[in-house]
Amino acid sequence: MLRKVNELHGYSLLATDGELGKVKDVFFDDEKWTIRYLVVETGSWLSSRQVLISPYSIDTVNEADTSITVRLTQEQVKNSPDIDTHQPISRQMEGDFSRYYGLGNYWVGPELWGSGAYPMVGSSNIADGGHVPSRAEELIQETAANPEDSHLRSANNVKGHHIQGSDDEIGHVEDFLFDDETWALRYFLVDTRNWWPGGRKVLLATHWIDRIDWASSLVYVNLTQDQIRNSPEYDPDSPVDRATESTLHLHYGKRNYWE
Repeated sequence: MLRKVNELHGYSLLATDGELGKVKDVFFDDEKWTIRYLVVETGSWLSSRQVLISPYSIDTVNEADTSITVRLTQEQVKNSPDIDTHQPISRQMEGDFSRYYGLGNYWVGPELWGSGAYPMVGSSNIADGGHVPSRAEELIQETAANPEDSHLRSANNVKGHHIQGSDDEIGHVEDFLFDDETWALRYFLVDTRNWWPGGRKVLLATHWIDRIDWASSLVYVNLTQDQIRNSPEYDPDSPVDRATESTLHLHYGKRNYWE
């Protein structure tokens, strides 16, 4: 099922022994376009510290009561590596995080989550972490000397980035749609209303993006303004199902990502 990232904001994170806090942001990587961490504001029980929670540790997302249950204890989260979420997160920091929780290393392997398409591990509840495969250790060491070489991006920071088409600007990023099983970001939700009369909200698949100029806050796509103007309109009251996606890809003459 595809969900909007904005809808996660304010969701309560529930550990096995109590509430951890509420979702304030997500970090995604700009190579495989996948949510790697939830940023959780812990509140008074942990001095309002912000902590990261990986989809590896998530058990269920409960839309009815806006909560997310995780296979962690409050003590585990309390003693987790202290990562400044306002600074770039290096691979070294991620390695420390993975070792502590005994999680997999999504950057090791060809699939979306390293060795698989889903964030699944066999020992996500090990309090003091688990063994990191030797190749993962090597990769961590290789990137430790370049902590600025991070591909993690804050969804909150990317919202508002302008979309530059092949002939003109066409809108700005309002939100993202992600798959709640794989945690892959599938679409940018783009608001075009400030760019031409009668503009509307449309979806642009992440795999259509050519590049992003992070310094200029510009997202480049090889699509024209007319293509965007005539594309299917995003309906917030209707689910984005496979039929909707197929129609969207057909309009742009793009290959379906699920094939």
